[in-house]
Amino acid sequence: MEDKWSRLRILITGASGLYGSKLANLAEKKGHQVFSAYNQHQAAFGKPVRIEISDKDRVEKIFRELAPEIVVHAATLTDVDKCELNKELAWKINVEGTENITRAAKTSNTFLLYISTDYVFNGETGQYEETDLPDPINYYGLTKLKAEEQVKTITNDYCIARASVIYGATPAAGKVNFALWIHNTLKKGEKAKALVDQWNSPTLNTNLARMSLEIIEKRLRGTFHLSGATRISRYDFAQMVAQTFNLDASLIVPTLTRDFSWTAKRPRDSSLNSAKAQQILENKPLTIEHALQEMKQELTIL
Repeated sequence: MEDKWSRLRILITGASGLYGSKLANLAEKKGHQVFSAYNQHQAAFGKPVRIEISDKDRVEKIFRELAPEIVVHAATLTDVDKCELNKELAWKINVEGTENITRAAKTSNTFLLYISTDYVFNGETGQYEETDLPDPINYYGLTKLKAEEQVKTITNDYCIARASVIYGATPAAGKVNFALWIHNTLKKGEKAKALVDQWNSPTLNTNLARMSLEIIEKRLRGTFHLSGATRISRYDFAQMVAQTFNLDASLIVPTLTRDFSWTAKRPRDSSLNSAKAQQILENKPLTIEHALQEMKQELTIL
């Protein structure tokens, strides 16, 4: 019997990124028709579609031509310091871009999965639940929160998924993620600084993509924290990477936030509570141990 969810028409923005490329890959493997929207770096999976999300007319044209049943909106300006330094650009991409995608989705009766971030929280308590009130302390977090509000205001047919420190086995869109950077640096025998006073819920891109696929196939609405299941400091995360890949953990240098000269403030503890996803989804948020083992297997295949 044919899977009733097969052959969905899925449009993914930010499809050349770490998460978007993995989602496109897995969605194609499941038989879905994938349109991979990108701006600078062409996507590796799915049918590539050039799009500038801040161009309202272009976005509407793409939706009319492709008629997607699902849109996963992952395109965003994630550089936290760049958002602080160029607020106009950050607002244009993260807020106006999301508004354009959401209005087009509403007009075409398309289900929207919006990928948000742990940085909508101030980081004072950690282990944030979906019902906790956001209170961003940097401009990146503010734009992501305002984008969430656009989604909720414009359409009812949506899911907001928040993730934290997405990592994976491959570089994407010209960037190397934290776990891969630690792996590559230690492998070269070089020292790597890692923060002892900043906590997150690192999220393996493959795990996030599987959970996302389940959400769009079942059209689950509301807000979900789709992060990894483990709250951990950057330093301990780096130690876990070293342990998983049998690398020299003594090369990891414990560092304090005050030793970094960042423009934007970072939340001290923006870890997410993923209990809701654990209870509802068949694809569960992975512990850091399981996720790093999966990353190790993927690197071995590569």
